[in-house]
Amino acid sequence: MRNLIAVTAFALASCQQGALPQGNAAAPTTASAGDIAPILDAPDAVDPHSFAKPLDARVTHVALDLDVDMAGKRIAGTAALDVDARPGVDTIILDDKGLDIASIDDGHGKALPWQVGAVDPKLGAPLTVRIGAARHFVVHYKSAPDAGALQWLTPAQTAGKKLPFLFSQGESIENRSWIPTQDSPGIRQSWEARITVPAGFTAVMSGQKDDRADSAALPAGKARFAYRMQHPVPSYGIAIAVGDLAFRSLGARTGVWAEPATLPAAATELADSEKMVSAAEQLYGPYKWGRYDVIVLPPSFPFGGMENPNLTFLTPTFIVGDKSLVSLVAHELAHSWSGNLATNATWGDIWLNEGMTTYAERRIVEQLYGRKVASQQVALGIDSQDKAVTDAGGPTSKDTQLHQNLAGRHPDDGLTDIAYEKGAAFLRVIEAAVGRPAFDAYLKGWFDRHAFRPVTSSIFLADIRQHLIKGDKALETKLMLDDWVYQPGIPANAIPADPAAFADQNKAVAAFTAGGAPDPAAWGHWTTDERLQFLTHVPRTFAPGRLAALNTAFALNDSPNSEVRFAWLDLAIANRFDPARPSIAQFLLANGRGKFVKPLFKAMAKDSAWGRPIANALYPRARPLYHPLVTRELDPLGLSK
Repeated sequence: MRNLIAVTAFALASCQQGALPQGNAAAPTTASAGDIAPILDAPDAVDPHSFAKPLDARVTHVALDLDVDMAGKRIAGTAALDVDARPGVDTIILDDKGLDIASIDDGHGKALPWQVGAVDPKLGAPLTVRIGAARHFVVHYKSAPDAGALQWLTPAQTAGKKLPFLFSQGESIENRSWIPTQDSPGIRQSWEARITVPAGFTAVMSGQKDDRADSAALPAGKARFAYRMQHPVPSYGIAIAVGDLAFRSLGARTGVWAEPATLPAAATELADSEKMVSAAEQLYGPYKWGRYDVIVLPPSFPFGGMENPNLTFLTPTFIVGDKSLVSLVAHELAHSWSGNLATNATWGDIWLNEGMTTYAERRIVEQLYGRKVASQQVALGIDSQDKAVTDAGGPTSKDTQLHQNLAGRHPDDGLTDIAYEKGAAFLRVIEAAVGRPAFDAYLKGWFDRHAFRPVTSSIFLADIRQHLIKGDKALETKLMLDDWVYQPGIPANAIPADPAAFADQNKAVAAFTAGGAPDPAAWGHWTTDERLQFLTHVPRTFAPGRLAALNTAFALNDSPNSEVRFAWLDLAIANRFDPARPSIAQFLLANGRGKFVKPLFKAMAKDSAWGRPIANALYPRARPLYHPLVTRELDPLGLSK
């Protein structure tokens, strides 16, 4: 049994495993495997999206023993939880979202009283367990019948068309629908799992394979896989996939899982994975997770990627054949430092995960593919940032702050390009002010000082003032730190995009806008980013003949590049371009990535005369392909199901 380590301002200075509360300048030591991560007690570290009260009692380790019923679409078994609690505390509160709980005991057969509280439509419900003096207990349960974290696919919805497929997506608060634990990013926990599946299926998880002897008898017609995570991680990082899967090594510590039909193309696209890990290490310090493997999922996966430790989950939409979209992989790899090592304690500080990662992603891209490519991606990012400010209601909207109060809202409301792109822009300002070598050294220190720990905006600001600014009042004034984090809009010291980044494409936009013909030869030489610059900067309203000229010159309706295709269809829908109808249908029925399908369906739903009839015809066919995280946003549009 390990002692509960709750970080208080009073105890911090003497607490070896502590983390910085708001405004405190002390630094924690680096964590190692098996350490218990701290619980922060500062006001900005209280998670409004969890029912847990971790300063009283918290989960430190989860041991899963689960059977996956691919036909019944349920996961059933046990979760054994280790607890640290304050003296005299006899109750622990977990997060629950529809779990079918049979019983809870102390691991020795003694039943423990438990109760599920009132249901919140966004958060689920508190699961209160009276543990008495016990510091270990076992939950016997099944996953929720409609678990928001789990997507079950039929063979027809997979690449190989051979076996059903299951994958999970836990971020932000969906893992409570299949794992009974404290589902908060500020409550890190180690875990292990034994997963039983039907014979012929392979189960993979976001941990290292556990080859320890398994003494339990294996039922006939079953296969078993075991994984473990020795480091404390946020609960959303526990992930599973089950299906017809094969593996190919990419390097000494990198590899890819995918369906056999997808594996060759995936391995080719991911050939630079080992180089990416090395490049990231040069920038931010040693990779602390052992292996870096990825799994390419079926098209239903709702995100571009998910940074599950040891096993990044990826959409197949990044596979183009020319590595033009592998910055996605650089982003998820960078999360191995920003997000997985140092994790936002609450979802209101998601910029600490995503803004830092977006900055790091472009540094990795620059290291491997050159400064021009990186500067172009920065320029596109600034466009996305500016659009996010507009979409949020303008520069005075509180939704444009980096640190946000999301109490009463779904945590995913904060997952916008404010977090990604404004966060990255903030770090570029710091880099420019202090110089790249000094900022690189600072970030290495940040990740080392806060490895395997939750962090907040106030912790970051205290840390940078202690370790980088060091009392330099002129530098403090120049950086405008508090304005970036706590004020809306984009501060005046933001660094503009490099005007030379897309000079040729901007000339082409001007020429086409003035009535010139599109240039297929130039298009053929442009990179994906250059094509996106053109498509997103031409005027949003065109005569049909002008759109037809673009489509004819660039074969946009048939583009195999998902980013280019999306940018084109967004333009086509805005202009009611009838020749794009088949392309719209094919695109929306072939992938479930929320970045693409949500904006297109929303745009069509707003156009009652042209777009909504198309959306009504497509949504009943597309909806079974989409993850619950996507349909949760699209169902309220009132389209036919």
